Amino acid sequence: MAEPNLVMVGVNHRTTPVEIRERLAFTRGKIESSLEKLVGYPEIVENLILSTCNRVEIYARVSNCDAGINLLKQFVSEYHNLPLSELNKFFYCYRDEQAVEHLFRVSSSLDSMVLGEAQILGQVKDAYSTARALRSTGMVLNQLFEKAFSVAKRVREETGIAERGVSISSAAVELARKIFEDLENHSVMLVGTGEMAELAAKHLISYGVKTVYVASRTYERAVKLATDLNGCALGFDQFEEELHRADIVITSTAAPTFIIKQAMVERAIQQRKNKPIFFIDIAVPRDIEPGVNDLENVYLYDIDDLEGVVNANIKEREKEAESAMEIITSEVKKFNNWVVALDAVPTIVEMRNRAENIRRREMEKTLRKMPHLSREDQSAIERMTSTIINKILHKPTVNLKKQTQSQEGHVYLKAIRHLFHLDD
Repeated sequence: MAEPNLVMVGVNHRTTPVEIRERLAFTRGKIESSLEKLVGYPEIVENLILSTCNRVEIYARVSNCDAGINLLKQFVSEYHNLPLSELNKFFYCYRDEQAVEHLFRVSSSLDSMVLGEAQILGQVKDAYSTARALRSTGMVLNQLFEKAFSVAKRVREETGIAERGVSISSAAVELARKIFEDLENHSVMLVGTGEMAELAAKHLISYGVKTVYVASRTYERAVKLATDLNGCALGFDQFEEELHRADIVITSTAAPTFIIKQAMVERAIQQRKNKPIFFIDIAVPRDIEPGVNDLENVYLYDIDDLEGVVNANIKEREKEAESAMEIITSEVKKFNNWVVALDAVPTIVEMRNRAENIRRREMEKTLRKMPHLSREDQSAIERMTSTIINKILHKPTVNLKKQTQSQEGHVYLKAIRHLFHLDD
């Protein structure tokens, strides 16, 4: 079976510490100059550079796989002024089908630090757009990356790999949606201005939460975050009297003792006329007295509960990744069949040219012996002989295209070239 001579050389978060990845990263300007330089190498037919905070990878179609891999390693080493002897232990290299599968895994976020995250697909698309604009890609890499995008779309649509939250903030939102179903027009109160609480609030707002209250011991911080979230700032001594207004309460203070106690929540629930209230305690030590969870229509989750949800969701995503790999395996085979079929095209063209040359010579020889034929008769003979050739070669052409996609495809190509003397 013919090979496309595709190679990939890279480093990522699994193989390489961040201090090395930082030094190997390509900025937009560096990518453009690097693509142009790589195109100048006679061994590189096509190339593309993918550079993110978690990976740096170069995909290339080369004249020889071994030489191409060595050249790309040397290029990265020299470009970033780092000894190849130090970098070699970090590099991973793939070729042909393995390179195709790796790209499909990357684009579908199966190789990401957070399984199922959506950001990587946009980054791959940006890398492809840059390379294509600089004409460093050609027919094979263009087809490969377009296929990678469609594979990623299939994985998103046909599996649940991105459905369950795998961060503390997204897990909090997931639980809130289970309690309230529709978050539209609900309210959230942040007690403390920690980063995770802010992220959770932003997630909730994206799902329709309209009203946001922010309380902090430092009122200026409350004002700043409330402004960012289009909400209302509260003094820290105000949040207790306003607690009944919140459907969801997220706490993230550095207080050494509980700041929300059972009696406080009982009063809030009475004011809410027993409407449910959901508490998310992200603080360590905890901000909310555990007994709060014993109250009717009150739901309390602390950081351990949220991490339990996250871990369960990660396991679910890992199960979905198995289904995603089935899709990827199937699509890798389809792409490989497309590449192999490319080899049949020049053989078919040569076979038809050989037959056409014979037809023309024999027809011209015959017509010279029959000068009495009218131009109309000569045209009829031209059409007839051309039709005969097309009909004779139709089945061999169809079968050759089909057979070159099988494991024995190279045998058929070799046999056809030998039978028609195409290599003479």
